[in-house]
Amino acid sequence: MIRHVVSWKLIGADAAARAEQAATITATLEALPALIPEILALQVGTNVAYPESNWDVVLIADYASLADLEAYQVHPDHVAATHVIKPLVASRSNVDFEV
Repeated sequence: MIRHVVSWKLIGADAAARAEQAATITATLEALPALIPEILALQVGTNVAYPESNWDVVLIADYASLADLEAYQVHPDHVAATHVIKPLVASRSNVDFEV
């Protein structure tokens, strides 16, 4: 199984703006499992501590294989989600690893 972990720092100038952006990202990502069969599990979390140093939002998703993760990456619904998310993001990091 492959675990896909993505973290974002958002562009919002203050906590209220970042909270609104995080809510948009969360709603966008949480809709994907119903649309993309390769997603086995998906969780989105919003940071609750140390906002000056922590990332704002995290995605943790599981796929049966690297091929399934790659199919997810190019799926039209995922591509559409990236168009919603990218304008809200200052920085992004990710790690994909075997579980």
